[in-house]
Amino acid sequence: MLQSSKRYEKGVEDYLDWAFATKAIGDQISCPCKLCYHRFWHRRDKVFNHLIANGIQPGTEALNTEMNTEGIPDDMDHLIYDTHRDFVERFTHNNEEVGNEPNAEAKKFYKLIEDGKEELYPGCKTFSKLSFLIRLFLLKCIHGLTNNAFSEILDLIRELLPEAKLPKSFNEANKLVKDLGLHYDKIDACRNDCMLYWKDHEADTFCHVCQAPRWKESENQGGNQVTNTSHKVPAKVIWYFPLKPRLQRIYMCSETAELMRWHDEKRDKDELLRHPADGQAWKEFDRLYPNFSREARNVRLGLASDGFNPFRTMSTQHSTWPVVLINYNLPPWLSMKSEFLMLSTLIPGPTSPGNEIDVFLQPLVEELLDLWEYGSDTYDASKNQTFKMHVALRSTTSDFPGYAMLSGWSTKGKFACPYCHYETGYRSLCKSCYLANRRFLDANHPWRYDVKSFDGEKEERTAPSRLTGTEILSLSQNWENKFGKLLPKQNNKDCPWRKLSIFFRLPYWKDNMCRHHLDVMHIEKNICDSVLGTLLDIPGKTKDNHKARLDLQKMGIRKELHPVESDDDRYVFLPKASFSMTKKEKSIFCGVLKKVKLPQGTGSNISRCVQVNEGEISGYKSHDAHIIMQHLLPAAVRKALPKHVALPLIRLSAFFKAICIESSIQKISIAFKQKLVKLFVSLKEYFHHLFLTSWSTYRFIWSKK
Repeated sequence: MLQSSKRYEKGVEDYLDWAFATKAIGDQISCPCKLCYHRFWHRRDKVFNHLIANGIQPGTEALNTEMNTEGIPDDMDHLIYDTHRDFVERFTHNNEEVGNEPNAEAKKFYKLIEDGKEELYPGCKTFSKLSFLIRLFLLKCIHGLTNNAFSEILDLIRELLPEAKLPKSFNEANKLVKDLGLHYDKIDACRNDCMLYWKDHEADTFCHVCQAPRWKESENQGGNQVTNTSHKVPAKVIWYFPLKPRLQRIYMCSETAELMRWHDEKRDKDELLRHPADGQAWKEFDRLYPNFSREARNVRLGLASDGFNPFRTMSTQHSTWPVVLINYNLPPWLSMKSEFLMLSTLIPGPTSPGNEIDVFLQPLVEELLDLWEYGSDTYDASKNQTFKMHVALRSTTSDFPGYAMLSGWSTKGKFACPYCHYETGYRSLCKSCYLANRRFLDANHPWRYDVKSFDGEKEERTAPSRLTGTEILSLSQNWENKFGKLLPKQNNKDCPWRKLSIFFRLPYWKDNMCRHHLDVMHIEKNICDSVLGTLLDIPGKTKDNHKARLDLQKMGIRKELHPVESDDDRYVFLPKASFSMTKKEKSIFCGVLKKVKLPQGTGSNISRCVQVNEGEISGYKSHDAHIIMQHLLPAAVRKALPKHVALPLIRLSAFFKAICIESSIQKISIAFKQKLVKLFVSLKEYFHHLFLTSWSTYRFIWSKK
């Protein structure tokens, strides 16, 4: 049973009524969710949210049987009917179109009906042949079983139950259940990422851009490359998972269909920001496109993409890029759950698609365009009616390099900040520096005129205004996109554009207020690496190096930090900064992280990453960096650093905690920006070289909040 279903919510309410009547201490009870499991005490609203999001621990006292998700029989008839609803309705209303012989779709339907009614073994009342295979496939997906492991499990079950009517291998089982699943398309691509062999070019055998052959080649006896004519293997293939049937499948279930209207019917409409629908961008889109917003069942999606190594080894450099769609119609505690994320495109490696990612996004964008303009007839099981479903893509989410790939704006060099665009405060010293952070302060703020503490100049400019979608289109109206790994790279340092993003083919894309978002976890990990590396002076990770001190010298500021050469010119001494720690202070700092004890499930064993004697921290993951930045760093710096140096880092920790909270008041969020400007300027005052190269990214974070 879904944790968001009415039956489950009713069971949660009944349990909470009983628990707060008999077990409460004050206004709190011990939370029985799967993560807390009676270790933490919370108020009723928070316990309710935990039980909806995490589920209830089996065996909980006074557990309502309505909440028990085990032992519920599989409804094969409804599953088969929902999968082939179009065929059943056509058969019911158009009997005259049916001939003596059933067509291919009818044969699939009848075969599924037969397998759904066939007993797994004589006398079995728990599983049918089809329901057992579906449950086995579910376990394969959850636990990552290989195809060979699946086949061996089938062999083991047949040895245990010789009379069981099971297929002999994974391939045979897959043939039985594939008609219940959702199909995908394999599209050949140029090996140099120039084009897809798709639509008008589907039958081509050579790339029309670089003339590379479509098929893999092998060497003959003479050492020449030849194409195998007997068995042609494409040089590169992408997997595309059509969006339309996946969204229609969501509405086939009455419970999920009802959840798709949550953002309009059940969302608390107050001043709190809990969901994208509470934000100004969502409301502005509704104002510009009232016909779309009038139907609450129309779908709003987000897109996320990043590279990963599928071979689970760091010794092999391989980057496969999945493109995942996020359903923003759902409640916030469900929209990011794995079962509601939709894989749209799988772009194979071994290298990142880079600027050519638009080539692989063509099928998705074309389907999004079709769903926006024409929609799709979709059956809503919760209302027992068919409606015209339209879809809109709201934004993308990625790390900072991924932002450049998806938006077309280069995030390196002179115009690295997408928010400041052509007005980015860039200076090329020993490294690229971004110094215009004081532009965001109030006009009369004294830091604007502080020459010694910053870049040696007064700051009298106002904050830049962001580029709108209409302005971007006007700036790039004559831009011609050219894709392909073999094409010469454009090295025009005065032009920040690398392409016109494919998303501008969508007629509404220019009107999205927030077209691209940054992933907080990536940014938090990078900042954690920089802060810890600089504080502990870890070689290769510290930002306080010789080049950073030379930059201060060239700008004519912080004379007390300028590098000093020895009398014989053989050595260069770097004076200690205000945040430099002695060996004892490093030991205290690392000792705090080493001795920390986290609740089970909160994070990994961070102490294994800390070497107290060496004064180093290494090997922690992104979630560990999240815990360190938001919870552990304030305690560590308070013990080891002077108050005036520790305070900005404590406020930095509070900043990340603030942008990760479940809800916030919109008016406070607007005032919060001014505090953030002062925070980053104060960080730059004490950690000047740490924030010289990174300011553009940090500024962009809060500009999107």
